[in-house]
Amino acid sequence: MILAAGLGKRMRPLTDHCPKPLLPVAGKPLIVHSIERLAKAGVEELVINLSHLGEQIEAALGDGHRWKVSIRYSHEAVPLETAGGIIQALPLLAEADDRPFLLVNGDIWCDYPLARLPRELDAEAHLVLVDNPEHHRQGDFGLVQGRVVANTQPRLTFSGISLLRPSLFRGCLPGAQALAPLLRQAMDREAVTGEYYRGVWIDVGTPQRLAALAQQLSCINEHLED
Repeated sequence: MILAAGLGKRMRPLTDHCPKPLLPVAGKPLIVHSIERLAKAGVEELVINLSHLGEQIEAALGDGHRWKVSIRYSHEAVPLETAGGIIQALPLLAEADDRPFLLVNGDIWCDYPLARLPRELDAEAHLVLVDNPEHHRQGDFGLVQGRVVANTQPRLTFSGISLLRPSLFRGCLPGAQALAPLLRQAMDREAVTGEYYRGVWIDVGTPQRLAALAQQLSCINEHLED
């Protein structure tokens, strides 16, 4: 699942008439970078949640055949936040055997090799953690012997890449709600594993960070061409 239902308030005025996932970077919409990386990792079925200007995203991506994936959409009348969006989309995601699904934030760029995510999950969630960026120096969670914990130092930042089991949301009512409280409850049960990734990760939350990503990708492309 790719999360793409946010309002993109910090990106204004760029997002006044264009949803953040469709903002161009290095010659293609931001969300297409994610789709391409998922397809390269072997993902064949995608669910994308939509709200703000979501019809533009659906029109741009269609059914996903250009990337040899199948895309289905979960429409939100108003943004439901991360957990709320997942809960609404669960009928499109959940398997009878509680098989975990891959969740990716639609406003990040990361060169993490998605194919290396664990095939077997002995937890309710598995998070990819990265170094704390300048705009989030306090971090989110700690990592102790492969388990993610809420109250420890030092902390790392949740990258927005995770494996989640549908059972993590068992008993949750529909409606807007955040994911972090559910993850912390699971951490209290020692039911969240994780890993630390040292590669390139950018939270594309502002026009300045979008421009920084474009410059970085331009340098990478120039290096590859050389």
